[in-house]
Amino acid sequence: MDMVIKFLVAAVLAGTPLLYGTVGEILSEKTGHLNLGVEGMMSIGACAGFMAGYQTDSFVIAILASALAGALSALIYALLTVTFMANQNVTGLTLTIFGIGLANFIGVMMIAKSPDGTLKLPEHITAAMRSIHIPGLSDIPVAGPLLFSYNPFVYLGILIAILCGIYLGKTKTGLNVQAIGQNPAAADAAGIQVTKWKYINIIAGGAICGIGGAYCSMIINGGVWISDNVGGLGWIAVALVIFASWRPTFAIWGSFVFGALRILKYYIPQSVFPFPIAFYDMLPFLITAIVLVISSIRNRRNSNMPEALGNNYFREER
Repeated sequence: MDMVIKFLVAAVLAGTPLLYGTVGEILSEKTGHLNLGVEGMMSIGACAGFMAGYQTDSFVIAILASALAGALSALIYALLTVTFMANQNVTGLTLTIFGIGLANFIGVMMIAKSPDGTLKLPEHITAAMRSIHIPGLSDIPVAGPLLFSYNPFVYLGILIAILCGIYLGKTKTGLNVQAIGQNPAAADAAGIQVTKWKYINIIAGGAICGIGGAYCSMIINGGVWISDNVGGLGWIAVALVIFASWRPTFAIWGSFVFGALRILKYYIPQSVFPFPIAFYDMLPFLITAIVLVISSIRNRRNSNMPEALGNNYFREER
């Protein structure tokens, strides 16, 4: 039982950056914009959050910096695809290449200026990122470790997912945003400010992705800067949007499942399943490919995919 609890806790921790990336992408796709730049936005957020924490010794500033960096990178995407109507797929891929390259460049430059050739976050920030112990609740058998033993990123990610779910499904503004994703021309004719809400949601989604990137650089890597620290999680997050049926609250469970796949190699006895470690490393990406294949043959009417996803809206054509 103790091993099972440790596995479940590790799965939640491993799936947290996927949760941020998935929820951020859902906000973008609900407006009809497929942003393949999640990996790039997370990388820029990872760099900004880490460097801000390294320079200021403040965990709050680090989180705000990662969100701001993700939002600014999403603003570039929005400007190109919403205003200038550039191809969404090409723009997203370009953002990914740019984001990874920029983050690695800044990291190498900062390491070169470091006296010991490494970058490590101050102890004050490392302490702030440790798991929260809630007196009484964290000590409850089974439920305590499963529910009340995580770092602040985990609880913030779940809160953001729930709030985004309420926003999209229970508020007038959220329903208007979904109308934009379904038929922007009809939404425009109904008086909804299409361009405005596209920008707001795409930028907000980028900010959330940026925080997910900060988790990669500050938590997964133990507070030490490593190049390419997002490691393909942004691509898995794009597929997780489909797995979660474009619902932020479903993304919580989807990220948990894929998080379990990521750490499975540490808990499967080699004597029972003698697969090479490389098999477990590629398992999340294999499942991602399977999800994409299944989604392509699934009846479109049974999904919540926005009808206008991937199509730019030119108002004069309506």
